[in-house]
Amino acid sequence: MTDMIPRLFGTSGIRGKIGSEITLNLITDVGMAAATYVGGKGRKAVIGYDTRTSNKMVENAIIAGILQCGCDVIRLGMVPTPLVGYAAMKLNADIGIMITASHNPSQYNGIKLWNPKGMAYTQDQERTIEKIVHEKSFSKVSWEHIGDIKDNSSIISGYMDDLLNNVDIKGGLKVVVDCANGAGSFVSPIVLRKAGCEVLTLNSQPDGFFPGRMPEPSEANLSELMKVVKATGADLGIAHDGDADRMVAIDDEGKMADFDKLLALVSSKIGGKIVTTVDASFCVDKCMKESGGEVVRTKVGDVHVAEAIVECNASFGGEPSGTWLHPDFCMCPDGILSALKVIEIVEKYGPLSKLLNEIPSYPTVRDKIECENIQKTLIMEKVKEELPDYFEDVNDVNFIDGVRISMKDGSWVLIRPSGTESYIRITLEGRTVEIAQSIRNKSREFIEGIL
Repeated sequence: MTDMIPRLFGTSGIRGKIGSEITLNLITDVGMAAATYVGGKGRKAVIGYDTRTSNKMVENAIIAGILQCGCDVIRLGMVPTPLVGYAAMKLNADIGIMITASHNPSQYNGIKLWNPKGMAYTQDQERTIEKIVHEKSFSKVSWEHIGDIKDNSSIISGYMDDLLNNVDIKGGLKVVVDCANGAGSFVSPIVLRKAGCEVLTLNSQPDGFFPGRMPEPSEANLSELMKVVKATGADLGIAHDGDADRMVAIDDEGKMADFDKLLALVSSKIGGKIVTTVDASFCVDKCMKESGGEVVRTKVGDVHVAEAIVECNASFGGEPSGTWLHPDFCMCPDGILSALKVIEIVEKYGPLSKLLNEIPSYPTVRDKIECENIQKTLIMEKVKEELPDYFEDVNDVNFIDGVRISMKDGSWVLIRPSGTESYIRITLEGRTVEIAQSIRNKSREFIEGIL
């Protein structure tokens, strides 16, 4: 029955262009649905937002919906996403709501929902919200039971203190932090300074137009950060996305840390059982095996990683994109805590460039092809039917998330639709650069042939 209900949630919340895909009517309906879901009268929601120009408008719309169903609201103001998850847990809220489009451009906005444990809503919970919105089955209250609004900014200092208590950093490293003019602009530099680091900042003045760089922390967008790290002799650089639930690192040589190698490094130092996604490199498995740990793989998306962490009682989980979860702190992805963890490792074990060079390299390619959302289902049906026969020496076919083809030599390719943008994503790993390039070309040829 729920298969007939339109999807609102992607791999990381509801997200789209303001005015067309994300309308104020939709936002108000989501607010009413969220309040209805948690029980309405007597319940409370914590709400934060990033720096986007549409955020206060969206906040007002979602609060209007929440109040209509009798739920109280605690406004946190402009804060990073991980602080919303933390606040939901610490303030005993029934739901956490973050208004953000994460790494998407300025014209986008969206909503992420968190449960009282600071964990992203599961797929089943998201489908329930979608069902309430679709059926308009809101539990509205009469005028005398409308919810109340309070502000709470003091939770920020508690969050920073708890972050610092979660790591053992003596201090002294020079760190350049680039916050993308996003929600981490205040908190991240302050936390790093409190940890004893000498901090230089880039793009750390909040601005929803993202004038310094686009909020996606990709190599193309971080050229300035890489130059500054090298020019100033910094020990490393840290870059966040728009809402600071992600972190990527620049090593001491001014080079962007390989996503998979960085995940493998941190995973091996934390140890135990860790969770990662189907698109992560084999180097994660190799490093965990050497350290006596175990790897569990799941679908792409921090929601799936969080569910798997709980299910198998893992010590850590993360995606190669830099979205990492630290379950001993909070079940919300936290780019600021991830930065502290990397700093702690560099302080204890040596330069980041040296640590990453010790991890085996397998040429990895991440590519994407533009594809309208309405085309994705048809294209992926074709991929499932035809891709396994398109490659030679296929050893395994996995449908856990999209289609992943593994070859006998250990190379693999994953084709899946983006859950947040109008793309078909291609992720692959080859035993040599030539093999990786060949797989990429063949995969693009296959998808473009369908399109």
